[in-house]
Amino acid sequence: MINLNIDGKYVKVPQGSTILDAARKLGIDIPTLCHLNLEGTPMVNQAASCRICVVEVKGRRNLAPACATPVAEGMEVHTHTIRVLHARRMVLELLLSDHPKDCLGCAKAGNCELQDLAERFCFRENRFEGADFSQSHYVKDISPALIRDMDKCIMCRRCETMCNKVQTVGALSGINRGFNAVVAPAFEMPLEESVCTFCGQCAAVCPTGALVERDYSWDVIEALADPDKVVVVQTAPAVRAALGEEFGYEPGTLVTGKMAAALRVLGFDHVFDTDFAADLTIMEEASEFLDRLTRHLQGDTSVRLPILTSCCPAWVKFFEHQYPDMLDVPSTAKSPQQMFGAIAKSYFAEQLDIPREKMVVVSVMPCLAKKYEAGRDEFSVDGNRDVDISITTRELAHMIRRANIDFRALPDEDFDRPLGESTGAAVIFGATGGVIEAAVRSAAEWATGKPLESVDFTALRGLEGCRSAKVPVGDLTLHIGIAHGLGNARKLLDSIRSGEVEPFHAIEIMACPGGCIGGGGQPYHHGHMEIIKKRMEAIYREDAGKPIRKSHENPYIKKLYEEYLGKPLGEKSHHLLHTHYFKRHRI
Repeated sequence: MINLNIDGKYVKVPQGSTILDAARKLGIDIPTLCHLNLEGTPMVNQAASCRICVVEVKGRRNLAPACATPVAEGMEVHTHTIRVLHARRMVLELLLSDHPKDCLGCAKAGNCELQDLAERFCFRENRFEGADFSQSHYVKDISPALIRDMDKCIMCRRCETMCNKVQTVGALSGINRGFNAVVAPAFEMPLEESVCTFCGQCAAVCPTGALVERDYSWDVIEALADPDKVVVVQTAPAVRAALGEEFGYEPGTLVTGKMAAALRVLGFDHVFDTDFAADLTIMEEASEFLDRLTRHLQGDTSVRLPILTSCCPAWVKFFEHQYPDMLDVPSTAKSPQQMFGAIAKSYFAEQLDIPREKMVVVSVMPCLAKKYEAGRDEFSVDGNRDVDISITTRELAHMIRRANIDFRALPDEDFDRPLGESTGAAVIFGATGGVIEAAVRSAAEWATGKPLESVDFTALRGLEGCRSAKVPVGDLTLHIGIAHGLGNARKLLDSIRSGEVEPFHAIEIMACPGGCIGGGGQPYHHGHMEIIKKRMEAIYREDAGKPIRKSHENPYIKKLYEEYLGKPLGEKSHHLLHTHYFKRHRI
């Protein structure tokens, strides 16, 4: 333990701690910008590039960055001397001199850490002339999911750390010098041509508007205003556990009923739930798992285990780039978003007696990769997408505010039928471990022919990055692996390849921290993992309160198979609900 003095207060911290760590233990607030430490992840950005956290250390000539300076025995630190305050203001002025002044129209307005610092320092004028943004060197990089505005990049390197160290995707690195210095893909190629998975975690940690989601909310409004279109909406399970934060509710507050009411006020013709399609996903994915497992136990060497879940489009693009030799291992089941679109534009469109081209399917997702997924060529019929527009939780909140809807005053309403009925197994899709738990609930009953005594497989729950559990099913014990965060997925898959771990039967992988509840399109949590935990608790509360908690017992799912699909893994369900994967280049 190291003893030191900060602003006249004594504190004892472990060796290896930084001045910033010690100050926070004392409750002393040192401003930061580039620094970020996400609890429970390898996300520790100590680039010390912004210098906004400088402090004065007795005996040292130069000011020291608190975020990257280790403590020493007997150190005496001063965090708010005139010299320190002057240096911080100078740093801020230099940052702002090289930053556009379009705050009113910026997607990060109100959530911008640079803007917050300008207000904190009572910034009203700048003594320095910086870059001429009318002659910008950079053109905005607009992909299906993300927009990169490099004029707003402050070289904090957070996105680089997230992409390379946490997610291990390797799409971003620092390039160029001076005013042209930015973080970008290799050779400054567009994100869409890089190994980027569109997980959106870079946008989640970006302190400015350099990385934001591509906003499709006006496309939705145009569709709602078209009298010739039937506009249906689906909402992902994780959205209901986070949307309330945008309207002043405590994290972990479920706003399912108010969300359904708001969507009706916005003008959607049919308000449905992606949870219905999550139940449908389990019917196909659990059946595929049982089929593979049975054949494997019978000695069929052509069957590859473990089966990997395929609900997360960022994870799908990750293994297409990084593990092309394993394309036959993941489940071929589409994600719930895409299953919903396929059923809405076939089964439901037929019920309404309209052509699929007249229907517009909108999805509200916690995820930026869902925007990319909706545009994949294989998820369309003759050029008409199964899901036309995908928006994030944040975009839905913007639409609600834009329409002057008093969200908190709305009554609780239910989803429409038939594509709005769901079970508890579906809602837990929103949390890490939830997909595989939902699958086990159905697979266990199908395999044994006996009802489960308890549907709560708590061994599959938690927030550890990589974890495993043994789940007894009849005479067989299933070995289940779970990872959230693509870096953890890499560790798990590499350990399987090397034979370091006992073989798994099934593995669930989600790209984002905590699963979809920590998605790149959710309200910004600014590194506070406690918010992720509260969202997870909300998901399991909704599951516990559902009258039906197993996907195969959903009466509307049963009816769908009886009237339309036939059986899981049947010819029609395979055509509508399954997909294939592609080997992608890796630069």
